[in-house]
Amino acid sequence: MPSSVVPRTPAVAALVAAALAAGLLAGSTGASAAENPSVRIHDIQGTTRISPLAGSQVADVPGIVTGVRTYGSRGFWIQDTRPDDDPATSEGVFVYTGSVPTVSVGDDVLVSGTVGEYVPGGTSSGNQSVTQISKPTVTVLSQGNTVPAPVTVWAWSVPSAYAPQGDPEDGGSINGRTLRPRSYALDYYESLEGTNVRIGTSRVVGATNRYAELWVTVKPWEHANLRGGTVYGSYGSQNTGRLKVQSLTPLAEQPFPDANVGDLLGGTTEGPLDFNQYGGYTLAARTLGTVHDRGLRPEKTRPQRSGELAVATYNVENLDPSDPQEKFDALARAVVENLASPDILALEEIQDDTGSKNDGTVSAERTLTMFTDAIRAAGGPAYEWRAVDPENNQDGGQPGGNIRQVFLFNPERVSFTDRGAADATTATGVVRERGRAALTHSPGRIDPANAAWEDSRKPLAGEFSFRGRPVIVIANHFASKGGDESLTSHHQPPNRSSEAQRLLQAQTVNTFVKDVLATERRARVLVVGDINDFEFSGTTRALTDGGVLHAAITSLPRSERYSYVYDGNSQVLDQILTSPAIRRFAYDSVHINAEFADQNSDHDPQVLRFRP
Repeated sequence: MPSSVVPRTPAVAALVAAALAAGLLAGSTGASAAENPSVRIHDIQGTTRISPLAGSQVADVPGIVTGVRTYGSRGFWIQDTRPDDDPATSEGVFVYTGSVPTVSVGDDVLVSGTVGEYVPGGTSSGNQSVTQISKPTVTVLSQGNTVPAPVTVWAWSVPSAYAPQGDPEDGGSINGRTLRPRSYALDYYESLEGTNVRIGTSRVVGATNRYAELWVTVKPWEHANLRGGTVYGSYGSQNTGRLKVQSLTPLAEQPFPDANVGDLLGGTTEGPLDFNQYGGYTLAARTLGTVHDRGLRPEKTRPQRSGELAVATYNVENLDPSDPQEKFDALARAVVENLASPDILALEEIQDDTGSKNDGTVSAERTLTMFTDAIRAAGGPAYEWRAVDPENNQDGGQPGGNIRQVFLFNPERVSFTDRGAADATTATGVVRERGRAALTHSPGRIDPANAAWEDSRKPLAGEFSFRGRPVIVIANHFASKGGDESLTSHHQPPNRSSEAQRLLQAQTVNTFVKDVLATERRARVLVVGDINDFEFSGTTRALTDGGVLHAAITSLPRSERYSYVYDGNSQVLDQILTSPAIRRFAYDSVHINAEFADQNSDHDPQVLRFRP
C-alpha cells in the first residue's frame, strides 16, 4: 500500500516545528528519535491527529500484538502495556508490513521503523490519516502474552457532540486541534486509534454488505426508528454511536455473518480500532460476536383504491439483459407484491440492451421487454413504457451502460399522452391547450443542453391522463454524491462538492415547474426519482422554491423518512414532490432493500397515492 503523506498545512507544520524543538524529530535542533530508546506508542500518537514524530525513525518501540491482518492492508497492531495518563494519546498503533506478518497475537515485540501518516483514499479524499510505523524491523521477545484489556466503547463513553469545528486558518481541518475525547465523538474515536477495544451486544444499523462489513450503534436510543435503524435527520445532528465492524479472520476461514438492520450483534466483539477509507473508524474484530435475527421483513404498501392514482419511483440499480433472470423476477415481484402494481412507475438506472458493454448501443427495448414480461409473469399488469434514449455515454453512470429514466404505466387505469416525438437533445416545453398546461414533447427531456446535466441524467417529462384529468410527471436521477468527503473527514464540516451540480439541476426543474404552473395554476405535477439528496438539503429547498413543490416524504414522521442506508445512517435519497393542487395524498417509503443484506437494489421505492 503506497503511503499518502498528510500535507504540511500551517497547523501541521507548527506541530512538526514543536517536535523539532523538543528533540523528538531528526533535524539540526534535536537528536533522531531512533537514538531515543524511551519513545513509546503514546509519544508517536501524540495529542492531535498527526503524529509529532511523522517522518522520523523510531527504534525498539515496545508493545503486545493485538491484531494481525493478512489481507488488504497487511500488517499488525501493537499496544503499550504501560500507558500514560493522558486520555488524548492512543496506546495502540498499526505496523504496516505490506506482506503477511510473521507475528502472532500475544507476541511481545520491539518495532523499529518510519513513523508516517497514511491517508486511506489519498489526500484528495479529505479522509483522516492513520498513524503507522512502516518499513519495520521486528524483534519478538516472547509469545503467548495476555493482550492488553480492551477499552469498552459504549453508549456513555461516546460524546453526543460529533466533531469540533475545523480551523479556518487551516482550511477547515481539525488535524491540528488537540483532541478532546470527552467532548467530541470523532476525538474520542481518534484517541483510541489502534487501541484494543470492545463492544457488547449492539444493534445492527447497516446490513452486511458485499465487502463483509456491517454497522452497529452503541447508542440504541440515538435517532432510532421502529425497524431498528438510525435515522440521519440533519447535517447538525450526527449519529455518534455508529461504528463499522469487519473481521480480521479471512473469509475462507470464517464466513462473515449476514445481518439485517435491527438484528443484534450479540456477545463481545473485540479488536483494534482502525480507520478505513470507506466509513472511517472500524472495529477490526479479532473476536466477532454472534448475529441474532430479529425478524425484519420487507414491507408491502396497500393497493390504490379505484379513485386513487398511484405513482411510484424505483431505482433498479443498473438493470440490463446481462443480469440474471432472477434479478428481473425479484424486481418484478417487488413491483407486484410490495408496491401493489402502481399505475405509473418511474424507473431509474435502466441500462441499454448491452449493459456495460461500451459498443454504442443506446436502445433499452430488450431490457424493458424482459422487465415488463417478468412483471406480467408475476401477476402484474401489462405495463407499457415511454422513454427517450440518451446520447451514447453522455448521461453518466457506468461507461457504456447509458442509464436513463423510464415511465411504466398500466394502460387499463391510465393513458399516456404522446405528443411530439423527441430525441435526446430536444427540449420539451410548456404550452396552453384548452385552458390547461400541456407539454410540447411527451415524453420529452427538460432543458437537456443545460450545463447542469453535463455527464448526468436529463429529466424525463411525461403527460398522463387519469379519469380524464391530466397529470404531468417528471422523472429524475440527479448527480450522485461522488466526490463528497465523508462524515469522518478531517475537514469539519466536510466538503460536499457534489451539491453544486444538484443545486443547478434542482433550479432547472423548479423553473420548469414554475412554467407549468404559470400556464395552469392548478396543474397537477409530480417530480419523482432518485434526487440523490436529503429532504433537508439545499437541493430540496431549490426544488421547492416559491412553494411550487412540496417534498411529500416530510409528511411522514421523522423516524420514517429514509430510502437508503449508508454507513449505518438511514437517510433520504429518493423522493416524490407534489404541486399545490395535490393537497391530499398518502405517502409510503416502502422498505424492501436498503435494510437487508440480500438486496435487489440498494434503494427503497417510494409510492404516492392521491385523487386527481
